[in-house]
Amino acid sequence: MLSTSARLLRLAALLQARRHWPGGELAERLEIDARTLRRDIDRLRTLGYPVQASSGRGGGYSLGSGATLPPLVLDDTEAVTLAVALRAATATVAGIEAPAQELLAKLDQWLPARLRRRATALHSVTLSLGTPTVLADAAVLTTIAAACRDTRRLHFHYRNHAGDESVRSVEPGRLINYGRRWYLVGWDTDRSDWRTYRADRIQAPVGTGDAFAPREAGFDFLEHVRRAISWSPYEHRITVRLQGRADELAEAVPAWCGVIVAETDGSALLHVGADSGDALLATLCMLGRPFEIVEGEAELATLRAAHARMAEALGVGIGSPCQQPTLVEVQSPLSSGSA
Repeated sequence: MLSTSARLLRLAALLQARRHWPGGELAERLEIDARTLRRDIDRLRTLGYPVQASSGRGGGYSLGSGATLPPLVLDDTEAVTLAVALRAATATVAGIEAPAQELLAKLDQWLPARLRRRATALHSVTLSLGTPTVLADAAVLTTIAAACRDTRRLHFHYRNHAGDESVRSVEPGRLINYGRRWYLVGWDTDRSDWRTYRADRIQAPVGTGDAFAPREAGFDFLEHVRRAISWSPYEHRITVRLQGRADELAEAVPAWCGVIVAETDGSALLHVGADSGDALLATLCMLGRPFEIVEGEAELATLRAAHARMAEALGVGIGSPCQQPTLVEVQSPLSSGSA
């Protein structure tokens, strides 16, 4: 049997790992009887753990929210995960570098040597090229997250893709993380439409307003963001047909190339957007597979000019090797949806 101190640490860890424990199961895990378990529960309470007990059918023990933070017990895997996650988080959120370093310093003091080596290995051998993009502010993210959870309106100044600034009133739905970017998806009350906002373009402070009734029933937040960041913001857009099933193509074609929409069992449409004709041509070339242009007649001249410049730079002809694309009109299912 474990010593009393070791048993109390194990009991605290179990209570923190699960919302509710039946008394019999908890005693069995600790290899003690019900009377010893009750005494151990009382000892934890004197140490500041707000342990709640319930009786009757389904009764047991749970760890409630207390006025003070009780000692936190982590197992080996949890401690290493926390250390690695803290170091990684500073690469995606601005304003948490100092608190993260302070917490890591405390964690390093708590960890035994065998775990400290594991937890610090990644950090000690990793070099950073820096962050080429502006990161979302931690205070902005936490305000948005709280408003999403509490269904309260947000008011903020926003700078869009073109650099234009405006004041937005939004019913927030979800925060979406994509690499180093954070996106807010919400209902823009002035534009009466779902819009996507890059969190690093939302200017602090962010104001909160009245509560609202959620309207996202059946709304696919992830798909909305995929379309908004791959299609809507760009001046140059085109749709091509690829042969193959949509699910198979989605695994083979990088997500940043565009939005894939199933057309038939054996073909799919890829909606591609870019800031320039050269970038649009480069994206199409990187598909690495045959395609047929089905929408985007206005972009054909731009694509041919970009192709001619590339062919001239490479010293090759542009006649016979390139077929003139056939244009087939189809109805695009994508709407603007961008902020």
